[in-house]
Amino acid sequence: MQNERKEWRHIMKQIIIIGAGAAGLTAAVYAARSGADVRILEHTDKAGKKILSTGNGKCNITNRFQEISCYRGNDSSFPQKVLEQFDENDTINFMESLGILCKEKNGYVYPRSEQASTVREGLMMECKRLGVIIEYEVEVQEIHKKEDAFELTAKTRRGNQIYQCDKVILAAGSKAMPKSGSNGSGYELAKSLGLKIIKPLPALVQLKCEEGIYKEAAGVRCGANVKLMVNGELVAEEEGELQITNYGLSGIVVMQVSRFAVKALDGRKQVTAVIDFFSEMKREELYQKLFRMIEKFPEKTIEDILAGFINRKLAGALLKEMGIRKDRIASKCDESYIQGIIKCLKGYQTEVIGSNTFAEAQVCQGGVATKEINPLTMESKKYPGLYFAGEILDVDGTCGGYNLQFAWSTGAIAGTKAGENSE
Repeated sequence: MQNERKEWRHIMKQIIIIGAGAAGLTAAVYAARSGADVRILEHTDKAGKKILSTGNGKCNITNRFQEISCYRGNDSSFPQKVLEQFDENDTINFMESLGILCKEKNGYVYPRSEQASTVREGLMMECKRLGVIIEYEVEVQEIHKKEDAFELTAKTRRGNQIYQCDKVILAAGSKAMPKSGSNGSGYELAKSLGLKIIKPLPALVQLKCEEGIYKEAAGVRCGANVKLMVNGELVAEEEGELQITNYGLSGIVVMQVSRFAVKALDGRKQVTAVIDFFSEMKREELYQKLFRMIEKFPEKTIEDILAGFINRKLAGALLKEMGIRKDRIASKCDESYIQGIIKCLKGYQTEVIGSNTFAEAQVCQGGVATKEINPLTMESKKYPGLYFAGEILDVDGTCGGYNLQFAWSTGAIAGTKAGENSE
């Protein structure tokens, strides 16, 4: 290793990237294109694992709809400044530079092949073409600043190794989806350098709720509006597909509001989800439709009537929750019964008591505080020559390609800036 390191040293800027995920591979490509000598240290046995699981295997590269509300963190201006330098059009151009054609569907951008492996392979082939070295099963344990250079101590298959370089890009990911290689080690490296870490918590994650309709209605998918209340105040609202599980709520509509629920619960606040199963219909309109169906089919049970409105399993679960026998004849349901049913359909309330773990979360909220980083260069304000990219930062996007967009953007900026003046 010593001889190899001596051969690698000098002539060009040496850049070490910690982490071979979307951000790290992108940073490697841009740094190498700038003329730098680039080496990636990856602690797992494979690069780009998490890319393969994005977009349900199709890789939702980015989204044509870009608003600051799609990116969350303690400083909303940070992602905006990042995206002003490298936006969704730059992402599509970057993909094409890798030989990847893109397609759009309702603003969502995917590789035309609709295979996440296409993106991973494109990045890997470009890294190979540019001479980027990737070392696997290398766990960086320490980073030390040595005047105008860096020294990294790492545990490898060959034993402990010391790496020296001019610049470092920390793109080690978060704690979300540990099966993809994310283990939070980047947080510890940043913390050891004295950088502030906003407490990492799950985001884009399923929510656990108090006992209610869940066991009876598990597996049901339906459209719904979900309002998230924290200590009685509305903090988030989304509309989309809701999935009911045996422990609570899932689906994209829940994923979108989950970070607010998790953060509130971490602060020991009361969290309530209010679900409108008929958001496309006003209360009075729904009442009239239900009333007319009961008049038209008086011999039907109330469950049979509701089964024409919503999923039968969900109808039965809601009736049980309200204490109404599902075999009750519809014509025998008086005004109070009907009003109660409407209230439940338009505003079912459930207490959120927790969330699934980092293992099930798609991303994390929290991470390296962005006030520590220059958004125009992704360079540490405290340590010149140290750059950050991707999920390790305190920015989490909503569903729809935003987390990958942030990875491409920060990786491209960090790689370009670190690789400048490489000759």
